[in-house]
Amino acid sequence: MILVTGGAGFIGANFVLDWLAATGEPVVNVDKLTYAGNLENLASLQGDKRHQFVQADIGDGVAISKLLLQHGVRAVVNFAAESHVDRSIHGPEEFIQTNVIGTFRLLEAVRAYWNGLEGEAKSNFRFLHVSTDEVYGTLSASDAAFSEDHNYEPNSPYSASKAASDHLVRAWHHTYGLPVLTTNCSNNYGPLHFPEKLIPLMIVNALAGKPLPIYGDGQQIRDWLYVRDHCSAIRRVLEGGGLGETYNVGGWNEQANIDIVKIVCTLLDELRPRTDGKTYAEQITYVADRPGHDRRYAIDARKIERELGWKPAETFETGIRKTVQWYLDNPGWVANVQSGSYRDWVQKQYSASADARVFT
Repeated sequence: MILVTGGAGFIGANFVLDWLAATGEPVVNVDKLTYAGNLENLASLQGDKRHQFVQADIGDGVAISKLLLQHGVRAVVNFAAESHVDRSIHGPEEFIQTNVIGTFRLLEAVRAYWNGLEGEAKSNFRFLHVSTDEVYGTLSASDAAFSEDHNYEPNSPYSASKAASDHLVRAWHHTYGLPVLTTNCSNNYGPLHFPEKLIPLMIVNALAGKPLPIYGDGQQIRDWLYVRDHCSAIRRVLEGGGLGETYNVGGWNEQANIDIVKIVCTLLDELRPRTDGKTYAEQITYVADRPGHDRRYAIDARKIERELGWKPAETFETGIRKTVQWYLDNPGWVANVQSGSYRDWVQKQYSASADARVFT
């Protein structure tokens, strides 16, 4: 049995579903159920005895220790994190608490459990920490993509908190011998993505006839990774990754934000045309840029391909079509996650405000 933290969120829930489908090995799924944690993501597992959900905080070392011992866990996969840059700018303390203090307490609970194991159970145990390419900072247009030995240069409270968590994981390996693995992924997209991030926000706003807000000039470049490709990469790293090693996971799909939005609009024009016959691209609206907005991220994913034989199965063209179609097919899920707090957040972030995020 494995223990997954943050398994009701976007990537975590996709991983749990993918894991059970691919391996059948039981999962203890721990999630605090903050705004982005959604049990509806796991609705298809209701009654499945291979999946046990527990509402708990990774910062609660006692609760985590009990679960590890109770279930004889052989591996921990840590997705639990606050992950939205804009939210970290407005309220960084929560990011420090979850991503730094929470990771520390999780590591300590896992270390105590691992120290109590013997023989093959101890030698085969793994702790896999899921992180982000944002810890590396930003790139110019001509810079080489981020490799695993790139310097850490985080530029937002979110990326700084994730960088700190990465360093803790590394230190617990080198100091205590904890058998860790770390993955740093590029921007994920796909089903179950909470609609505060670029792609789902554009889909949801477009269908609702609302503006499609683009930061600055829209030329911020990201490498886009289909979430189910990310899940398969994590499974492969957990299976064969070298202890203490880091693996960058990317989709080889660099795209500017404005181009992403235009692609989404084109797909919606095809799959769910506006009733007035106009293109959804007419809803694009430029807003004041995010403070300290990184210009470009790009992942060099050659190490994981070379050492573990993994590469993404989806191109951006195939992955984005599947993603748009999923949101069209699941309006109930979208409606249920758009709570009052979500609407308040979008209004705060993308309308007139004291810090000059205004439509222009």
